[in-house]
Amino acid sequence: MVGKGAKGMLNGAVPSEATKRDQNLKRGNWGNQIEFVLTSVGYAVGLGNVWRFPYLCYRNGGGAFMFPYFIMLIFCGIPLFFMELSFGQFASQGCLGVWRISPMFKGVGYGMMVVSTYIGIYYNVVICIAFYYFFSSMTHVLPWAYCNNPWNTRDCAGVLDASNLTNGSRPATLPSNLSHLLNHSLQRTSPSEEYWRLYVLKLSDDIGNFGEVRLPLLGCLGVSWVVVFLCLIRGVKSSGKVVYFTATFPYVVLTILFVRGVTLEGAFTGIMYYLTPQWDKILEAKVWGDAASQIFYSLGCAWGGLITMASYNKFHNNCYRDSVIISITNCATSVYAGFVIFSILGFMASHLGVDVSRVADHGPGLAFVAYPEALTLLPISPLWSLLFFFMLILLGLGTQFCLLETLVTAIVDEVGNEWILQKKTYVTLGVAVAGFLLGIPLTSQAGIYWLLLMDNYAASFSLVVISCIMCVAIMYIYGEHLSLWPPVTRPLARPLCPGDLLTPPLSRAPELLPGHPDDAGLPTAPLLSDLLALRLSCHHLPPGSGPPPPPPESSSLRVAPGAECAPPPAPTARGSAEA
Repeated sequence: MVGKGAKGMLNGAVPSEATKRDQNLKRGNWGNQIEFVLTSVGYAVGLGNVWRFPYLCYRNGGGAFMFPYFIMLIFCGIPLFFMELSFGQFASQGCLGVWRISPMFKGVGYGMMVVSTYIGIYYNVVICIAFYYFFSSMTHVLPWAYCNNPWNTRDCAGVLDASNLTNGSRPATLPSNLSHLLNHSLQRTSPSEEYWRLYVLKLSDDIGNFGEVRLPLLGCLGVSWVVVFLCLIRGVKSSGKVVYFTATFPYVVLTILFVRGVTLEGAFTGIMYYLTPQWDKILEAKVWGDAASQIFYSLGCAWGGLITMASYNKFHNNCYRDSVIISITNCATSVYAGFVIFSILGFMASHLGVDVSRVADHGPGLAFVAYPEALTLLPISPLWSLLFFFMLILLGLGTQFCLLETLVTAIVDEVGNEWILQKKTYVTLGVAVAGFLLGIPLTSQAGIYWLLLMDNYAASFSLVVISCIMCVAIMYIYGEHLSLWPPVTRPLARPLCPGDLLTPPLSRAPELLPGHPDDAGLPTAPLLSDLLALRLSCHHLPPGSGPPPPPPESSSLRVAPGAECAPPPAPTARGSAEA
């Protein structure tokens, strides 16, 4: 039979200290742990897994790129993922509230909010374009299959009907290697590219020439924001139910497209182009940089979403297990999506008689030009197009849910009063409306220029900077403060890793950790000057100098040697109540 003291130790608290409730009745928790795992998988597995990773892989050495990619996953991705989950679950606060542990680093939380805001604005524009293509696929013949449309130019060269390759200006009796000649001599423009540039976007000639707002895209943007708001109308209680579909169905579609792709002629060539290693590439620094940036971008580290989602966990949830499962699932999905993409691109390259590199692309060029054109070559092409764009919509929504919830939770936790907790739905509505208004310029004729600009710079090197500062703040400022406390016996001189810091001390309730609690009851780390003075006094004063230690109180806890250099213990729950 386990006694009360042993039970307290099992819950992460020491004897004579109150234990923390496993649930947060004020903020709420996930309905069950499956909802958190599926939400995190939907957050991590996004559009970048489909349109970014396969391109980076073949550009950076094919199968050789897997080596730096998985090295970065093991030594950077999983530790950072685990640290953020532990951080949010420990404090039960969003990306702003968690920095009560060290208020001078609260700017890191604001940086996370800025990144999430940028990404949330343009990410929903990508979803709205996927909505537009999804609706356009509800027809017998895909509108980007032929060159006989009003928006097509004389340079348009379709792959389905040789007699219409240049709007009928060329005879049908052309050589058998017609596609090869058109791609190399006539600079063929595909009907899918002209549909994308001249009809969907009506692309302007300059980033400063906004032109008109594309009303069809604006309407789809409104639809996408309404869907996101409705799914988050009750916070994690409602989004946790939606992810049962949005996080799992993309795998069904990927599997269907994979089975269809590998049965096509030329699929093996495309897959080999994707996997064939070029080992000399791994000696280039750029390859390792691309691997690191893809890990940061794909896992969602430093976006604030991981901290936010974990803050709704029960306090003693096994977040280490969750971090390993989610990280490996995300990276496995990226590799799997590469097979799906390059099997279809290999078929398209075989049909055109060109090398795979001529049809491979990334970003919007892959999702809205190259892959849709490849789908026109399949029987019942509208069906495959519907499935593909529906998958893109679900992948985007899974990430967008967490981006919006990150901003809403940060605002609600920062204000923190009872009124805003009850009006959280209105905060969600306000953030959604603001996101819609800020996304309107991206639906103009120059919007794609700004979208690519934000995509290239909003979530790239800034994520590395935020992650580095966060690691320093947690491990060497807040963690250094914890290391001076007697129960933590780790040597001060040894460098820390996220597991060293987060595993022992964060198993205790926040109100029981050493430090000076702020108004909200969370302990805060001392200022940097106080910390340096404490270190100097502990390491440079001769033994016996300084004021004598205070007499021990009537407690079963003994004072360890050198405890006079440690900060006083935090008040117990009873003492806090009396204060």
